[in-house]
Amino acid sequence: MIKIYHNPRCSKSRQGLAILEASGKDFETIKYLEDVLTAKELESIISKLGIKPMDLIRKNEAIWKSDFKGKTLSDKEIIEAMVNHPKLIERPIVVNGEKAVVGRPPESISEII
Repeated sequence: MIKIYHNPRCSKSRQGLAILEASGKDFETIKYLEDVLTAKELESIISKLGIKPMDLIRKNEAIWKSDFKGKTLSDKEIIEAMVNHPKLIERPIVVNGEKAVVGRPPESISEII
């Protein structure tokens, strides 16, 4: 089952959702600001993306700048920051089986559906 980790207030996330809807494929929408991801779920997604946890951080978010910027953090601490502050997670993320992409640009979602 395809999953999209979605923030309805984000234009790129809405565009990603529209791509999935247009595909006609079944998918699950997870509003990750409401249904907060666990550290284990985030670790799995990051592994499927093939990136480091830091690469999934939205570095322009106020909470990042005020609480984390300039600090040396382990991968575990970065994941913990995303669990505690889900706004820090880049979006949208689409997972299809063992493959995943961050939908920036949203067209990249087409690569895995």
